[in-house]
Amino acid sequence: MANQVFLHIGLPKTGTTYLQSVLWASRAQLARDGFLLPGSGHREHLWAALELQERPHLERRSPEAPGALARLLDEVQRHRGPALLTHEFMCGASREQAGRLVAALAPAEVHVVVTARDTLGMLTAGWAEYVKNGGTEPLTAVSGRGLGGRGSAGEFGWRTWDLGGVLRRWGRHVAPEHVHVLPMPGPGAPRDQHWRNFAGVLGLAAERYDAPDEPRNPALGVVQIELLRRVNPHLTDFRKPVDRGTWIRGYLAEQHLVRQAGERLGADDEQVADCRERAERAVGIIRRRGYHVVGDVEQLLVPAQPPDRPRPDDVSDAALVDSATTLIAHLLADVRRTTRENPPDLNGA
Repeated sequence: MANQVFLHIGLPKTGTTYLQSVLWASRAQLARDGFLLPGSGHREHLWAALELQERPHLERRSPEAPGALARLLDEVQRHRGPALLTHEFMCGASREQAGRLVAALAPAEVHVVVTARDTLGMLTAGWAEYVKNGGTEPLTAVSGRGLGGRGSAGEFGWRTWDLGGVLRRWGRHVAPEHVHVLPMPGPGAPRDQHWRNFAGVLGLAAERYDAPDEPRNPALGVVQIELLRRVNPHLTDFRKPVDRGTWIRGYLAEQHLVRQAGERLGADDEQVADCRERAERAVGIIRRRGYHVVGDVEQLLVPAQPPDRPRPDDVSDAALVDSATTLIAHLLADVRRTTRENPPDLNGA
């Protein structure tokens, strides 16, 4: 059995893609350092996170998805050093589900690693990610529940975005000193600071790993994300998770729309106030329970005067048309490039 197991449970939109890209590209170095990153790849940790939460119909994602958690735990059982499970959807587990996972890892010393950010940034980035995964509801629809629409089964909403709630569900199962909260570094920090903080918690020498300089999950501007939200209801042939990930999130959003310069999006006053309360509750939990913080816990609070940014419902029709026409031009260029050797026969010959 592994002597230590680190559960990196999220939160979403806290540099998890960046950190996981370093880890999965460095499995050989991890092995040399005695560290196990089990499984065949990132998707197996995703499946395990969903299986932990007893999600139905995992086989619709892949025939290999059912049983993913058991396979990972079996590898951990056979390892004799430290091990790591990492997926941001794990944070959505209930208290009972989290407890069962920690118990299944006994007698290993279990650490819970939570990467985090200010709650207002979590709201806007989380909603944008929901749209990139096929979501159709507006930002104003976000409330205490999860968002509806395709692609949402608990991953998008306060269950995974609310740091305080996540800490309440997970923090009771391990010693306080084994709960590690890593606020995302603020502006001006070295580009690899997040990785260095994360590696330090795991006991790894960060400099032995190749950390990319650029983010792996770039943000869309407010106009572009609102355009995508309005397009999504028409993408009825892209309901499967693999299609949403490949074509809506990957192709439309991260290959094309991200190339359009855009302003970051903001929230309304009521949502800002709600985010501020949630952030203060979370910081209070961290301080009362004595959790280990790597970084500045003040980074988790919503500023007294957040930047004045446009909201999705402020976006004009003219701005949407401008973004859409640019997108269509790029898509047509893509079609020509990919069909150059076999162009469409417009004459029916």
